Amino acid sequence: MASKIPVIKQVAWISLIPQIAFILILISIYNQFGFKDAGLYGALTYLILSMGLRYFIPKNHREGMKLTKNNQFEKAIAEYEKSYQFFTKNDWIDKYRFITLLSSSKMNYREMALCNIAFCYGQIGNGTKAIEFYQKTLVEFPENGIAESVLKMLNLTIDNK
Repeated sequence: MASKIPVIKQVAWISLIPQIAFILILISIYNQFGFKDAGLYGALTYLILSMGLRYFIPKNHREGMKLTKNNQFEKAIAEYEKSYQFFTKNDWIDKYRFITLLSSSKMNYREMALCNIAFCYGQIGNGTKAIEFYQKTLVEFPENGIAESVLKMLNLTIDNK
């Protein structure tokens, strides 16, 4: 039986600078057109845009998260694989996600997809595939602390047997 699903969100604080600048530009535009509550309209426009972009573009990743939270790991793996393929094909969206998706996430979607695939394989008891995907994560993203920590923990478990 699977335990409660942990969700980790890392923020790239520097990516907030262009997002704040974008909000200020929106406010300035509304102000130029004479809107009385330019700040409110600018903030609402930003909110609608950011939610819309994050809803429509990473739809496979979002669906994978929903399936993971419902313990449907096999189906989630398929969605994360689609997400990985989409963001590999459209790597510019992922690379500039602080602009294209108005996302301040430190991890890109390809990196998250690989970690999530590995996690799902671990939850269904396929340790070999889980290790394979955590190792693949480290090959593509050597600074990934999640994959590194999990592999160290697994190695400790194997060494102690």
